[in-house]
Formats: sequence, C-alpha cells, structure tokens
Amino acid sequence: MQGYLASVWAMSAVLGPALGGIFSEYLSWRWIFFVNIPLCILAAWMLIRRFHEGEMSRRRPKIDYLGAGLLTIGAAAVLLGLLEGGQAWSWTSGASVAIFTVGIASLALFAWQQSRAPEPILPLWVFTRRVLVVSSLISLLVGALVLGLTSYIPTFVQGVLGTGAIVAGFSLATLTIGWPIAASQSGRFYLRFGFRATALTGGTIAVIGSILGSLITENSQIWQIATVCFVIGLGLGLIASPTLIAAQSSVEWSERGVATSTNMFARSIGSAVGVAIFGAIVNSRISGPGEPDPGQLSDAIHLVFLGVAAAAVLMLAAATLMPKAPKGTGA
Repeated sequence: MQGYLASVWAMSAVLGPALGGIFSEYLSWRWIFFVNIPLCILAAWMLIRRFHEGEMSRRRPKIDYLGAGLLTIGAAAVLLGLLEGGQAWSWTSGASVAIFTVGIASLALFAWQQSRAPEPILPLWVFTRRVLVVSSLISLLVGALVLGLTSYIPTFVQGVLGTGAIVAGFSLATLTIGWPIAASQSGRFYLRFGFRATALTGGTIAVIGSILGSLITENSQIWQIATVCFVIGLGLGLIASPTLIAAQSSVEWSERGVATSTNMFARSIGSAVGVAIFGAIVNSRISGPGEPDPGQLSDAIHLVFLGVAAAAVLMLAAATLMPKAPKGTGA
C-alpha cells in the first residue's frame, strides 16, 4: 500500500510541472493557482463522502504552538539565507550573518522546546533510534533529488535545448513511469530480501542514473534525458517506500504516526533545502542582466546535475546503515 501511495506522490510531483508547461504555453501562468480550486473541492468531497474513521479514543490535544513557531522561523531563515546568499547580499555580509544566526538560534530553541513540551511536534527520541534517523535522512535526500530534477530538467530542456514548455514539462514523464513500477514491486522485494538489500539496490540504481545525468550536455537528446529520469525513478521508487515501512515497523503502534510524519517532514525539508541550494548554485554562475545565454545556463545547471549525483551517493551511503529487518516485520 505504501508503494502505491508513493507512486501517487511521485506522479503528482512530475505531472505538476508538465501541466504547468501546458498552462504556460496555451493559457496563462495564473492557471497554476486556479487549478487548485477544483482539485481541492474534489478532495474535500471525497473525504466527506468516502473517509470513515474507526473507533478511537478522543481527547483534547495539547498543540505545541511555540515549537511550531520556532521551527517555522528557523527553517524559513535558513532557507532564505541559502537562497539569497551571494545574490541579494554577500555570504559574509551583516544581513547574511544575521539571518543564519536567527535561523540557527530558532532551531536550537525549537530543540529545547521539544524537550519540555507535553506533546512535542518532533519528539527528540526520534533522533535516538537508528532506523528512524537513517530513514529520515534517506527521505530528505529523496526530496532533494526529486525537486532538483523537477526544477532544473525542464529548465535545461527549454532554455538550453530550445524546446517548448510542454516538451520541457513532459521531459520528466519517464520519472513518473519508473517510480511507480519500482514502488509497486518494492513490497515483494523487501519481504524476500530485507529492507537493507532493497534500499541498497534502489540507491545503486539512483546513483547510476544520476551519474548518467551528470553527463548531459547541450548536445544531448531528449531521449537521453528521458532515460536518465526513468533510471532515477526506478531507484527512488525502490528506496523510498521500504525505508518508510522500516521506520514504521521499528516502533510501537502508538508511535507510528510520529515515525511517519517525521519521515514525510524530512522529505519536505529536503525538497526545500535542495531547491534553495541548487538555486544558489545556479544563481552564483549566472551573472549580468537579461536572460542567460544557453551556454551559461548549461554550465550552471550542469553543477546542479553534479549536486544531484552527490545527493544520490549520500543516499546510497545512508542505505548501508539500514537494518535487514526491524523487529516485528517477519522479513
């Protein structure tokens, strides 16, 4: 089931830019926002009509508003510093130092708040369990990989290869094909060979695809880029779901909500940090007013592809720390 859910997330992450390309070319960029209205109405209708909760105990939760605020301020400040550093201000400027100081201090206060809150947003015991830490690290890197690809593959295809917005959007479509194929079969794979072997296999495939991606140049063809996306999609589909299930299986039933949300939060943070870092890399290599020339843009995005490859290698290294089968799985 987690494999199918991961497939939905992967398809959404890739079909979104493709749909955005259609809007940009034939309608208006404003439709990027308008399309959310019918989708949200449909989602709300399905929840009201089809979602039925089982019997469960009800109690008034103690929401950690202070922790949520500190986390928001800290994460936003660090991301802003990474994205604007070297562009809006120099890395050693007072503004840069102040922003990073605020971000780090807020995150430190957040950690302190989590140690004393009755119902913390992110319990600190999560960081004392190897399976949860490793699975969250892998999820963080998965988020960085996916957003790095979805942000800069279409940019490269359109800005360097000179295609239209639709072709640029659909250049990621093979990632949507590779991910669901691997994710839907990952359950059978890890039940037979274990979590660690499955994660290592997926990580290895992602590294191979990312290395191929680092070889992309302004002379590459669309089918080559599509092949790279397909291979990376296979790897991510084979590593994302099993590591999440490993985290869920390593804790008690009452703790599975925390384990799942921590994993998803790590992926969201990885997506945001990845885009910020990759954006800073691209911005540092593009100078001058107006649109960058294809050669300059190609050199800048090539560094992103190298960064994606480095993230894939780190993800594979993290997979080596996964256990073969956490307690209770029977694998």
